[in-house]
Amino acid sequence: MNRLTGESSPYLLQHAHNPVDWHPWGEEAFRIARAEDKPVLLSIGYSACHWCHVMAHESFEDAATAEMMNALFVNIKVDREERPDVDDIYMGAVQALAGQGGWPLTAFLLPDGRPFYGGTYYPKTPRHGMPSFTQLMGAVHDAYHKQREQLEKQADSLHQALKRDLIAIGHADDSGLSLAMLDAAARKLMAGMDRSNGGFGAQPKFPNPISLEFLLRHYQRAGAEEARQLLTLTLRRMADGGIYDQVGGGFARYSVDARWLVPHFEKMLYDNAQLSRQYLRAWQLTGERYFRAIAEEIYDYILREMTAPAGGFFSATDADSEGVEGKFFVWTIAEARTALAPLADEVPRALEIAVECFGMSASGNFEGSNILHLPRPLEESADALGLPPAELTEALAIIKRQLYAARANRIPPGLDDKILSAWNGMMLASLAEAARVLQRDDYLQAARRAGDFLLENMLDERGRLYRTHKNGASKLNAYLEDYANMMDALLELYQSSFDERYFREARRLADVALAHFPAEDGGFYDTSDDHERLIVRPRNLQDNVTPSGNAMLAKQLLRLAAYTGDSRYDAAARLILRKLAAAMPQYPQAFAEALNAVDMLARGLAEVAIVGDISSAEGSAIMETLRRGYRPNVIVAWASGAADEESAVPLLRGREPLEGRATVYVCRNFACRLPVTSAAEMAALLAEF
Repeated sequence: MNRLTGESSPYLLQHAHNPVDWHPWGEEAFRIARAEDKPVLLSIGYSACHWCHVMAHESFEDAATAEMMNALFVNIKVDREERPDVDDIYMGAVQALAGQGGWPLTAFLLPDGRPFYGGTYYPKTPRHGMPSFTQLMGAVHDAYHKQREQLEKQADSLHQALKRDLIAIGHADDSGLSLAMLDAAARKLMAGMDRSNGGFGAQPKFPNPISLEFLLRHYQRAGAEEARQLLTLTLRRMADGGIYDQVGGGFARYSVDARWLVPHFEKMLYDNAQLSRQYLRAWQLTGERYFRAIAEEIYDYILREMTAPAGGFFSATDADSEGVEGKFFVWTIAEARTALAPLADEVPRALEIAVECFGMSASGNFEGSNILHLPRPLEESADALGLPPAELTEALAIIKRQLYAARANRIPPGLDDKILSAWNGMMLASLAEAARVLQRDDYLQAARRAGDFLLENMLDERGRLYRTHKNGASKLNAYLEDYANMMDALLELYQSSFDERYFREARRLADVALAHFPAEDGGFYDTSDDHERLIVRPRNLQDNVTPSGNAMLAKQLLRLAAYTGDSRYDAAARLILRKLAAAMPQYPQAFAEALNAVDMLARGLAEVAIVGDISSAEGSAIMETLRRGYRPNVIVAWASGAADEESAVPLLRGREPLEGRATVYVCRNFACRLPVTSAAEMAALLAEF
């Protein structure tokens, strides 16, 4: 046992019984490093990381390697999901040194925290031109004691390169935040897409849901058929591929090939939160039932397997089970035959159908087993099997349920059951939106339960957010992305429930962000002004696998400005986006969420205030019209009767129903058209936007 035994992070606890004398991140480790004049060995990873497990098994569990680590270094282990600030700083250093990054991240620091060398995974024995981990440690130790002056210079140079106090790019005004810029960015984004398999680039291939939202918006705004084709191709290829769990629902992190077939099998909450939202919106935009079905499968998977009893959402499941990557998810034909045997009467050709539809073979497509996928459209499989398509669809649903029940008897991958504010915000926003769009009361109840859990457990006595919660305890100052994503979730939950408590909390979090995160030159830092002092204050403007905190905050501030008329929100959002105006059209994948925010700003938001009874036939038609179409730049507020000046939602104040009927006020910048009382009239006004 080592010093990690008192931690709550599942990733840190995976290493609590290593022979390495691991320290959690904190001042104590650096104090020891200074006192003993030792460099710090910093290892960063996360619980579902396959190569993190490999390095742990090869090196951190090896007594001889651990002995060398303990003798030469002060060793710190960090969960990147708990501490994105630490990860961002030292990942930036490794990328500057090695030209690339990834996890596990291995960095060597001076006792004051400045990095001087680093990389990612190092093998136990030399291979492929890489030194062994022990060779590396020996070389670093020698350099630390024999070339200290050179290391100090390198550390100082890296330290200066990591500082982001001033960002001298972008425009001083809104001139670059235009529809023309959005069109140019869309063309650049689509030029880099795979026309055969969908997605971006070759391999490995990541879903990139932020860019998919930009394509959705581009098609909805400009009617660009190319955007629709590439979007629907990507969504179909992903959901038909092995990256999607055909039996249990949900997406894996990424595919190692260009065809979406072979994933790294870990499932992350943030991927499924974002992708569920894009499939839901694709159904709204196209009306294709296929996309709705995938969205519902993801939501059902999250509620079934990734939801805590108290209401929050867990973070991830591992790629490995029983120490083997993907073992839980793959099938041999013999295993499928045994699992489907109970269906002999209900679906007599169950195995034949499974083999055909899921592309199974005796040799398999992954280490002798089969990753289930849909290699061709079900209509073609129906022809091959001589079955009507509707009959095949019904049989396949039964087969999936049976395979899922059989798979439940296997040893499952490890579960990372910590609850993170930002990721829960993403999932809650998607679920609340789905509850409204799909009219699923079960989704709404689950969303309200999650929202109430987060408000009760993730706020301190000052009303400030915590980053993480596990085993009944919350801890760590939240980051900008936590505030931005929780604001998104609360605004979506308000629009689905019209409970003003959620709106009040979203606005309060915005005020906290404005007070504690702003940068002197516009935009925001990732950490608050009272956060732990690190060697630099992180400020990441680019999207990663999740949206940048700055861009996500810009979107929510624009929505709050539309709800409240508060110019502070609008001005802060504009300052963020102006900083990125020159970079967005050049690097649309890196700034897709900022582009989505510019889409809101350049087109303007339609402010819809509804007062009166919405349970009537006309009131129901009004709400159904709002739910049915994909309208990303519409915000909605509702009050059951005349809204007085006490309403928490300024957009509602002073609105009255006409003649006792549900009445709609469609506004922009609080300037409203004449009120209307029918869905058709409202739709006509919205069409003008």
